[in-house]
Amino acid sequence: MKTIHQLRIFLLLSLFLLIGNLSYGQQTNHPLDPLTWQEYWTVLEVLQETDHLNADTRFSHINLVQPNKTLVWQWNKTKEIPRVAFAIVHQKKKTFKAEVNLVNRKLETWNELKGIQPTWLEQEFGSMVDKVKQHPEFIAAMKKRGYKDLTFIDGVFLPPGYFGTEEQKGKRIAHSQWMDVRNARNTWSRGIEGLTVVVNLDTEEILRVVDEGVVPIPTVNIDFDTASIPTVREMPGPIFINQPQGAGFTMDGYTVAWQKWKFHVRPDHRVGMVLSTVTYKDGSDERQVLYEGHLSEIFVPYMDPSFGWYHRNFIDAGEYTAGGLTKPLLKGLDAPNYAHYMNGLAIHDNGRPKPIPNMIAIFERETGDPSWRHYSNAMEPESRVKRDLVVRCAAVLGNYDYIFDWIFQQDGSIKVLVGATGIAEAKASIQKDATSPSENGKPGDAYGRFVDPHVIAVNHDHYFSFRLDMDVDGETNSLQLDRLRTETLPEELPRRSVWVSQPMIAKTESEAKLKINLDKPTLWRVVSNTRKNHVGYPTSYQLMPGKTGNTLLSEDDYPRKRVGFINYHLWATPYQSNERFAAGDFPTLSLPGKGLPEWTSKNRSIENKDIVLWYTIGMHHMVRAEDWPVMPVLWHSFELRPFDFFNGNPALDIPKD
Repeated sequence: MKTIHQLRIFLLLSLFLLIGNLSYGQQTNHPLDPLTWQEYWTVLEVLQETDHLNADTRFSHINLVQPNKTLVWQWNKTKEIPRVAFAIVHQKKKTFKAEVNLVNRKLETWNELKGIQPTWLEQEFGSMVDKVKQHPEFIAAMKKRGYKDLTFIDGVFLPPGYFGTEEQKGKRIAHSQWMDVRNARNTWSRGIEGLTVVVNLDTEEILRVVDEGVVPIPTVNIDFDTASIPTVREMPGPIFINQPQGAGFTMDGYTVAWQKWKFHVRPDHRVGMVLSTVTYKDGSDERQVLYEGHLSEIFVPYMDPSFGWYHRNFIDAGEYTAGGLTKPLLKGLDAPNYAHYMNGLAIHDNGRPKPIPNMIAIFERETGDPSWRHYSNAMEPESRVKRDLVVRCAAVLGNYDYIFDWIFQQDGSIKVLVGATGIAEAKASIQKDATSPSENGKPGDAYGRFVDPHVIAVNHDHYFSFRLDMDVDGETNSLQLDRLRTETLPEELPRRSVWVSQPMIAKTESEAKLKINLDKPTLWRVVSNTRKNHVGYPTSYQLMPGKTGNTLLSEDDYPRKRVGFINYHLWATPYQSNERFAAGDFPTLSLPGKGLPEWTSKNRSIENKDIVLWYTIGMHHMVRAEDWPVMPVLWHSFELRPFDFFNGNPALDIPKD
């Protein structure tokens, strides 16, 4: 009997696990739903059946081909919209793009991509480590540093950007980083400084070993898990948040409905998550706001000119998304326990799908802030509690973690936040600290800040490009620039000046390349060409920037030339379904001028068009002691605000109790 009982338990557990796995492969019920488990396998099977797949075939991307936008807006759950997937296929030194009809199981296109380097594969990061460890020059360099046994030396090979050298042209070049991993879990202070190996991954050649001199490895321990903290602070008591009547939003597959908002959200291998078909219900009218919004690119250039550091200018979403940009959220820590957690799929190098649990969290919260208030003696004092809906994912890119929030608010606004946390990348230094004498005429902290004895966190930037396909009351919009300027008043008036708005419509892409200028403030608004509010103004949404920064890289610096989107805070382009990534589709080892600079060089019309905004957040990071060994989350943001979209405050109807 006991054996039968155990067998029943085993079968029940097996069934439970099977059902759990199948949840990653559920049937689609929306044209923008992510690829299912079965659809990934359909791509692989079709490529195998057409002799385009073998044991050596590798993939950097398999994803949904964007369906026709107008058909998606018109979709009413009855008419089928074709589902097509694309794959970026590595066949040794060649790269191909395939498109597979998922319904008919048919290969529709197979084209070689020339003149590009595809995204780094997971296997490439470590593919040359063992071979380099046997190279006599590397062995000699390590002996100079006191290493005779390389068992505990780990290495990684990364794309070094592109600087137009003969060594780089047309080749899959990688530069190494090395670390001693003994007796440390957090090894970001254990780098072997001054030693770089340059390799060609296509030919597996070791091109050169660059030794800039011996720098001892710091002995500090920077582990920060609970066991490593000597004394954990006392907390005054728990705070409980619960929803006894359940969540205030509903889920229909990947479609979310919350109060008056409705939108689709899907996990995405390259950019983390994509929000689509965003509408706001105004009375009986479900009004369009945003067709699609998502992260487009991340760029992190470091500010150290040494050989081991000058090439560290990472185009993260385009170069480093092998295995997927985002990682699982930790329940109850990264987001509340009561959140709805959404699973997702990414791919292994061989194209096979792999599940990522808890990829996105969706939850309501009340921060204690009012939505609006006024204290009046003439009327009863009034205030309303503000409640938000948060959609969150978190990316992990080497040492850095980024938290991405899209916050839907009751007043019709959408706030987008990015929080930088994780570990600042640091280098070993011969000098001990800021009081040490200079070496070779320069202080040790010329390009960074001491954060521990013999440890310098290197100065760097973070840039984030967001793609915002605005559809304000329909697809036909324009970009209006409300320029606020000083108007001098007549001498007979006691006031000498006021400011006034001087509106203009940006007619072409060149007129929409804009930087924030606090001396000449300008409001950026996407205005409808088909609808006005009750006092005659075109309905619109404003893109309101938060704190940001300008690039300090010179115009002739290769990293800036390759990542041109950092030249402006705002860009606007006419909608093209294949223009999605601000630094281009293939930024790995890319040539200058790809992405937004190339597209906008045509100076296309953007007046009375379906337009896309591209917003750049910039952040200069001079690392402080408080950012070490793990950085408190530093938030940057922007907001999409209704501007004459409604006839009044849409949050007036929030109940008082």
